[in-house]
Amino acid sequence: MLLEHIVPKTNGKLIFIHQEQVLGLLFKEKTEKEQLLTIALNTGESQQMIINGVQYEFPAESIVPLVSGQVFKFEKPENITAWQYNRDFYCLVDAYHEISCIGFLFFGFSGNIFLNLDETHRGKIANLKQMFMDEFNTRDTIQSDMLQMLLKQLVIITTRLAKEQYISEKIFEDDKFDLIRQYNLLVDKHYKKEHQVQFYAAALNRSPKTLANLFAQYNYRSPSLIIHDRIISEAKRLFYYTDRSAKEIAYELGFNEAAHFSRFFKNATNQSTSDFRKNHQSADKQIV
Repeated sequence: MLLEHIVPKTNGKLIFIHQEQVLGLLFKEKTEKEQLLTIALNTGESQQMIINGVQYEFPAESIVPLVSGQVFKFEKPENITAWQYNRDFYCLVDAYHEISCIGFLFFGFSGNIFLNLDETHRGKIANLKQMFMDEFNTRDTIQSDMLQMLLKQLVIITTRLAKEQYISEKIFEDDKFDLIRQYNLLVDKHYKKEHQVQFYAAALNRSPKTLANLFAQYNYRSPSLIIHDRIISEAKRLFYYTDRSAKEIAYELGFNEAAHFSRFFKNATNQSTSDFRKNHQSADKQIV
């Protein structure tokens, strides 16, 4: 089942995908062409999924949020339900940092987060899933509003799970959380050209040391590691899904010398660029 809703006035788009055998291809095609955020739900047994060329375990009865630019596919797409949407569909709540398109769920972390659902949350998500399907079949002038309300509920539930499971008992003060969120957002926007913490610190009117201390306070990855991880993530995606050479990818990611990029990549992954491409193309064949 693949359902799509478009808001004519804003070009806002919401896609609901449920138990589609070609799910991986759908995600690959859409994420390469459009800036879509994704919330994916695995209702079956644990399975493998590939995100930007890296294989992960997607636990049973769990959710993973994914940002635009990530390309992914699933071992068992028939067990996946997913929501994809652009900012034009869900952009009115950007002022509410925790649940906005640039909020806690998508830019409060670095790396991928898999959220486990207990029995209560499974019931909540199941009810929401049914409400989405019912609403897609309701054609009237307030359908967009209702779908936005349902999506907001999904984002709120998922955000609460992320805070409970990834922050433990620590509470982010609003200003401190916003600083971390803004840092992640800036890195996502500029990482291809700006590789130094000093650039992002200046943009946030903070010193590199202040950022390092704040991130350490919450056992968060260091500011420099966030930049490096974002570069490596994009490099893996390009190696995995394009035929570009290591030299071409190096220049696209802001490296003046291909040799410098190759050393950077090997230090981060313990693999040469050629070995990475070869090994992960083989792994991809195992996920149909």
